[in-house]
Amino acid sequence: MKHLLSAACVALMSLCTPAVAQDNPVVVELYTSQGCSSCPPADKILHDLAGRDDVIALALHVDYWDYIGWKDPFGNKAHAVRQRAYAASGGRRTVYTPEMIVQGQTDIVGAKPMKLAEAIATHARMAPKVEVSLTRVGDEVVIDAKALAQTGPMTVHLLRYSPLETTMIKRGENRGKTLNYANVVEGWQVLGDWDGTSPLQMRAEMSGDKPCVVIIQSAGAGPILAAARIK
Repeated sequence: MKHLLSAACVALMSLCTPAVAQDNPVVVELYTSQGCSSCPPADKILHDLAGRDDVIALALHVDYWDYIGWKDPFGNKAHAVRQRAYAASGGRRTVYTPEMIVQGQTDIVGAKPMKLAEAIATHARMAPKVEVSLTRVGDEVVIDAKALAQTGPMTVHLLRYSPLETTMIKRGENRGKTLNYANVVEGWQVLGDWDGTSPLQMRAEMSGDKPCVVIIQSAGAGPILAAARIK
């Protein structure tokens, strides 16, 4: 038991301690809900990840637990659709909360810091297939990307997130708790498709002061090939 506890502590430290910043950060998507009593530990793990430069940690609140007594104010049906697309792509019949998807490929059900730390490290070691950079010009973001290897068809996504939100939950499984949520996703949109045969340049609206993330992903809820963030 002592060895297990020590391993868990090491994993938690690796999640909380920022690594050297990388040009191709690993994307961690947490599918969560305020109506799920199992989610707060995973929400806390994502909060710890949010400070790292080599990870883009995103909280996608789903809506399918709203019926049990508490409507998640950040819940979005589109997030549940994305989660189900991942499940279909991976041959899984069911979706869960909390569930983390690392780099569009590795699914982790529950709050499992050791498994998550291992997945992040594994994907960080992989050679990037796409290079992407973002530049803010007034109320727009300019996206420049180029393929570094053969990729197949890709989809370009853009989203904004709120770095910190706090909710006092009055009903449902987490009633009576006041919980903090990091990097709460909003405004997810698909900007277009790209085949990678020539360099990409796109422009998109970026008004306001919330951070912006661009994700370039293999079509059909495939692997995430590159991501960048601008604040």
